[in-house]
Amino acid sequence: MFSVIFPGQGSQMVGMGKELYDKFEIVKNLFKQADDILNFSISKIILEGPKEELDLTNNTQPAIFLISYSIFNIVKKEFKLDLNKAKYFAGHSLGEYSALSCAGYLDFSDTLKILRIRGDAMQNSVPRGQGGMVAILGSTIAVIEKILEINKKIFKAQIANDNTEGQIVLSGKIEDLDKLIKILEENSIKFIKLPVSAPFHCDLMNSATKIMSDELNKLNFKNGQNKLISNVTANEIKDPDELKTLLIKQIESRVRWRESVINMIENNVNHFIEIGPGKVLSSLVKRINKDVKINTINTPSDIESIKI
Repeated sequence: MFSVIFPGQGSQMVGMGKELYDKFEIVKNLFKQADDILNFSISKIILEGPKEELDLTNNTQPAIFLISYSIFNIVKKEFKLDLNKAKYFAGHSLGEYSALSCAGYLDFSDTLKILRIRGDAMQNSVPRGQGGMVAILGSTIAVIEKILEINKKIFKAQIANDNTEGQIVLSGKIEDLDKLIKILEENSIKFIKLPVSAPFHCDLMNSATKIMSDELNKLNFKNGQNKLISNVTANEIKDPDELKTLLIKQIESRVRWRESVINMIENNVNHFIEIGPGKVLSSLVKRINKDVKINTINTPSDIESIKI
């Protein structure tokens, strides 16, 4: 059995999808539709940059979705591969929106619009320079949770992403992260300060949660074709009403990617197909379980190599 997975923020690059854009009319049409829906040329930013524009959260989120959605439709309509045979669809943070749209829970236009709003809301939740994120390398979730608990009266930081054993991302205010870093150094734990513009997936995103709650409740979710795995619970989402609630919670909640992959594997998934720019999720899956089969789709030749 296989699962289809969709990447989140950080996978973007100027020129992503260009080979597919040049070759397939369906991609040109989707890019044109996206420009019309968003009322600006997201396609120009994707194909030509500049990088600084693409890296703005309110551009990055619809851009990555547009690439993932385009690839999904090429596979489906040009190569006649039925990805809806997948046992699960799952995505990392904004990738969860790619998953639910490709699975038929939310239409293309609504997904683009909500991701533009989501990007704006997340970016504006905390004044630039006041919050950040730190990736911790080579440690375990149990060790990091213990450090946070012991030091909770000294600083506040929250686990934003549990990506895999040995890669955990924390969010918080800069002054709190600086205190965290001192503790990490004292314990010889490796870390990297991430070049992000806001502290995602923590309670500093509270104003974004309020905005997304209002906006998501305006949308009409459908009964999609595939089972979705939630970032918030790492388990299967049962119905559209639950989906809406979990997407609202997702803004401030930990992305439980490691647990999500483990749960899919324990439910007989032995093949993962990553659809979107880059191969970040493929690398994470491989670190979680080196025995599963993984395909990453970025080019026509990638699609031709898939057997499902």
